[in-house]
Amino acid sequence: MAGIWLIGAYGAVSTTTLTGIAAIKAGAAPRVQSGIVTESPECDPIRSKFPIEDINLGGSEIRFLDKNAYQASEIIWEENYHFQRKYLEAAKNELSKLKATKGTAINGGPGVEAIGELKTLEDDGLTLKEISKKLMKDFESFKNKNGEVCVMNTSSTEPHIKLTEEHQTLDGFEGLIDGNKTEKVTASMLNAYAALKQKIPYGNFTPSHGASFPALRELALKSKMPYYGDDGKTGETLMKTTLAPMFKMRNLKILGWAGFNILGDLDGVTLSKDANKASKIESKDKAISSSIGYSPFSITEIKYFPPLVDHKVAWDYISYRGFLGQKMALTFTWLGIDSILAAPVVIDIARSLMFAKSRGESGPIHELAFFFKHPIDDIIGNTFIQHDIYMKWVNEGTKINVEEMQAKIIQK
Repeated sequence: MAGIWLIGAYGAVSTTTLTGIAAIKAGAAPRVQSGIVTESPECDPIRSKFPIEDINLGGSEIRFLDKNAYQASEIIWEENYHFQRKYLEAAKNELSKLKATKGTAINGGPGVEAIGELKTLEDDGLTLKEISKKLMKDFESFKNKNGEVCVMNTSSTEPHIKLTEEHQTLDGFEGLIDGNKTEKVTASMLNAYAALKQKIPYGNFTPSHGASFPALRELALKSKMPYYGDDGKTGETLMKTTLAPMFKMRNLKILGWAGFNILGDLDGVTLSKDANKASKIESKDKAISSSIGYSPFSITEIKYFPPLVDHKVAWDYISYRGFLGQKMALTFTWLGIDSILAAPVVIDIARSLMFAKSRGESGPIHELAFFFKHPIDDIIGNTFIQHDIYMKWVNEGTKINVEEMQAKIIQK
């Protein structure tokens, strides 16, 4: 028995993840060449230890709380038509039994004007300490029912807040919670804290703070729990970290890289806000420099375009210099469906973190950098190197030297 708890359970990424897992379990959806890396033969140690058939589902939300997971998934599907209806119907029996618990949006996430009525734990008048206890209770209950579980943050990007001295130590951060310092704590921080306190691995699929600050690293090591993030690598950035190494390998100088993204749905609404957008742009930009060892001129634009709903489009222009100093250019257009690209990666990260825990590993699992735009500790962004690192970790238990990897992204 195993389980994946999704924060933001009724969003497009999560409902697609829920539908996909349930449809595969029902024998209605393909698992081979489906985008799920951990279903490949090369990942047999993971897929045999945590088969999809054994994965149960749960999650928390701040909207549609009068709905079960099937009803919420149906709402998202009717807005997007992003997969064949037969898969949703195949998942109906399992999803109808699942109802999200109430979550938190403290200090982050989209406003009421963006997605309608929200129902959050803080609206119930709870303090930060009471909210964290409620989250821990929900996670503990899910863990007791399902054995090995993982908490995955798939909620919308929250604005970054300024980290202070209190965020540097576990005592300091717990002091913020005990003192109800709401201006210094975000929803993703609280969820990560609650998961690690309950000895549950935590994956941050967003560029939100999550567990990526010193206090929660300390907690993860203290509780001997694995975690990783940030921001799942699914679309344009996957292309960036795959193409950029090509230029480096052929000794071609990248002069500038401009990327223009349009997207709809709740993610588009959220990223139309400057504070939310900033962390996403940072993770996209760092992907290039961490792949080639230097920072070319960069433009990254993200705009909300409602007609796309869950689809997204990226146009990229790469200026580079070659033999005899000649300037040339490469352009590409990426057309994707956000949740279809993201859902299998959510599954991969969750399975990999549960696998790490089964091996007794704790702290940031840098070998999972392959799945992230902005891997914690700025591990090298090159897709090919990341994939090799990940596969050696899965099959041989090979751990990387973090300092060595960081050195590789510095131009000598």
